[in-house]
Amino acid sequence: MSRYAIIVEKSVTNYSAYCPDLPGCIATGATVAEAMDNMKEAITFHLQGLREENIAIPEPSVEAMSIDVAV
Repeated sequence: MSRYAIIVEKSVTNYSAYCPDLPGCIATGATVAEAMDNMKEAITFHLQGLREENIAIPEPSVEAMSIDVAV
């Protein structure tokens, strides 16, 4: 099992998510939770496609964190 970093961005109407280690693998949702659920499905589908095409599966290389800063 691998752990991939996911970036979730808020837009005007929903949330979008993407994985920096898996270019082109994206998902959206009405909530953060929905976007993350959809992203998990998107990653599973993406990795299945790579396997079927005999393309090497990228190892996770990004570690995402957040910090609090005063503004």
